[in-house]
Amino acid sequence: MSRNHKMTVLVGVFSVVLILVLAVFPIVAQSQIADTTFTDIYNTVSPSVVSISVTQNVQTAGPASPNQRVSGGTGFVIDSNGYIVTNFHVVREADSIEVSFFDGTLALAKIVGLDPDSDLAVIQVEDVPSERLHPLTFGDSSTLEVGQTVLAIGSPFGERWTLTSGIISAIDRTIRGMTEFSIGGVIQTDAAINPGNSGGPLLNMQGEVIGVNSQIISGSGSNAGIGFAIPSNLTQRVAQTLIERGYVEYSYLGISGGNVNLALLEAFELPNNTRGVVVSDVVAGSPASRAGLEAMGAMIQSDSGVEAPQSLDIITAIDGTPILSMEDLISYLAQQTQPGDEAVLTILRNDSNGTQTLELTTRLTPRP
Repeated sequence: MSRNHKMTVLVGVFSVVLILVLAVFPIVAQSQIADTTFTDIYNTVSPSVVSISVTQNVQTAGPASPNQRVSGGTGFVIDSNGYIVTNFHVVREADSIEVSFFDGTLALAKIVGLDPDSDLAVIQVEDVPSERLHPLTFGDSSTLEVGQTVLAIGSPFGERWTLTSGIISAIDRTIRGMTEFSIGGVIQTDAAINPGNSGGPLLNMQGEVIGVNSQIISGSGSNAGIGFAIPSNLTQRVAQTLIERGYVEYSYLGISGGNVNLALLEAFELPNNTRGVVVSDVVAGSPASRAGLEAMGAMIQSDSGVEAPQSLDIITAIDGTPILSMEDLISYLAQQTQPGDEAVLTILRNDSNGTQTLELTTRLTPRP
């Protein structure tokens, strides 16, 4: 083999090795950056996260002293006055609440306010100096996008200040609160959330709170990659109101319904991109009833054998904001309105007169 040929082979091999090194280096560098960021956020945020131990006195039969039931959860400091956000279901039956801080500080807490509709609560520690309190900053949950990296810090199964990571798997989910009403605008994540994480913060990569970890879907009761967090924008409103008044009132419209489906689009010959909330029932005397919203008409069978309602109202917007689903309507009412506000509903009415767009005005009332 000639010397020139050997040089050519060596240069070729060196080039391949160099390309492989350059290809691998960004991956290693990105991993190191991610590790550093996670560590920095954990070290910064952990002093603001608390572990909550709840004791409940359970009365036994007979004259014996009551037994004590102990449960736990997570919370986080929101200001220098000792206010802490957690879940309603963490502290709702508490006779005593003990709060543990990252630096080892222990303190008793009192309940400031409870909101079962949003599954949120505010408690307060009074004997902790302000210099030991490190409030977290809230991010804007309305700007979140699927795929963003998120972190959770909490006490899963009592293992305090555990960090887990994942992504935002979906936004604008709806989950059931602790009452018959639903919570809208909820964040879905695959970050590991387990019993004990409840009430802890879901964080973005700036260390801001974008949600409060609340529920999971799991057949086993532990993490299965589907967790839900109450959005930060709703949390801020609820927390501030609980501090000011001790309770929260939500706007009430007075309908039941669901999302538009293909069968209805075909039955009323609507464009296949029509979105909104199908009104199936209207509560008598409610704001929706006073506005003139109509419940779904009786079901009839067409000549082709397809069943469809005689008439149908679809809410497509409120106050000019498009409503694409029931989730949107629930979220808007909870986050953007107060009882007593006037609301303008844009309605797509389908009946014997054809299809027409109406604007109906009503004044919202508190939930019954």
